[in-house]
Amino acid sequence: MNKILLLNEPNPGEVAMQLAARVKKCRLELNLTQEGLACRAGIKFATYRRFEQTGEISLRGLLQIGFALNALPDFDGLFSQRQYQSIDDILNEREVNRKRGKKNE
Repeated sequence: MNKILLLNEPNPGEVAMQLAARVKKCRLELNLTQEGLACRAGIKFATYRRFEQTGEISLRGLLQIGFALNALPDFDGLFSQRQYQSIDDILNEREVNRKRGKKNE
């Protein structure tokens, strides 16, 4: 999959559609039909077709598609550990090792 940032999209629905378009592009590059990729991924054809049309799919289904496209390493950066700018940032974070959030917003 391409490494284009999705963060400039204004809402989750548009990000989902952008992701579905990327998956479709990968599928077509491999010369697979929707049914062929669904079969490789171990998901129902209707589920995959809905994903390409609406961007809606379960996380498990998306991971199965990623596996079928040999793209699981692309998920590795999701919610990964924060990148630090200085040693002070690291030391400050170690002092505050929260296990629960305080905000409900």
